[in-house]
Amino acid sequence: MSDTIFGKIIRREIPADIVYENDEVLAFRDLNPQAPVHVLFIPKRPLATLNDAAESDAGLLGRLLLAASAYARQEGFAESGYRTVINCNEHGGQTVFHLHVHLLAGRHMHWPPG
Repeated sequence: MSDTIFGKIIRREIPADIVYENDEVLAFRDLNPQAPVHVLFIPKRPLATLNDAAESDAGLLGRLLLAASAYARQEGFAESGYRTVINCNEHGGQTVFHLHVHLLAGRHMHWPPG
């Protein structure tokens, strides 16, 4: 996998508004927010897409989602609701090829998105 902007954020080579961090996961505000709250949760270990995840990555994938829910509780919007999204590859809307979970909140979410 080639280096991405997310790798540079993990290494602190470029700035980001980091809101959550543990040994495996980093989360920061999206620069192009699609909701009042739009945070990206990324594994510190590079994984290009969800398709690249193996059985051995199951724990890491779970911890990404648990980090998102912990952040939602911490910020006080867990009960009112939020959306988590993982885009995979070009037709799925993925633009940075480092797996990431979008957490969107702060407004009523509609389906289909819009």
